[in-house]
Amino acid sequence: MRIISSPLAISLAALALTSCSSAPPEPAPAPQPVKPAATPAPPPAPVQPRGNWTDWPIAPGDWVYREDARGSLALFGPIGQPATVMIRCDRARRQIFLSRAGSVGTGATMVLRASAGFQSYPASNSGGTPPYASIPVSTGDIMLDRIAYSRGRFAIETSGLQSIAVPVWPEFSRVVEDCRG
Repeated sequence: MRIISSPLAISLAALALTSCSSAPPEPAPAPQPVKPAATPAPPPAPVQPRGNWTDWPIAPGDWVYREDARGSLALFGPIGQPATVMIRCDRARRQIFLSRAGSVGTGATMVLRASAGFQSYPASNSGGTPPYASIPVSTGDIMLDRIAYSRGRFAIETSGLQSIAVPVWPEFSRVVEDCRG
């Protein structure tokens, strides 16, 4: 076998080899700019009932009384759904907690209204699931008696939540008396 070593033969061989090699890779596409995540709009403010609270429609539901290891409680709301309103007696603390469905922001208040007057309390989230806004109420707070003797209803107005009117039934008073006893 004869080897050709002419410069022309070497150039042709080199040209043949380079034509067999693969083409250089195409550059990767430029990364697309990442759009910042849109901040969701805050939920619209709840539509508040109009007129005097004594004329608001009563929230749907029934009261149910229960006892557990912590004490007694009364739950109000539609049967088979989480309670709309709760009143709990924590016997160990000798403290009453009134809660309503929903969550509130910092600095929220809950106003309780009854036929004989109203009272405002600082409200906070209870931290449970589903969320509830809650207030502690001393067992001797006159507002509990005002609610117990209110003319058929009382109202709960809470910062950022829809205001509601709740019927006054014996279950509410029973929890209050359990805690006072």
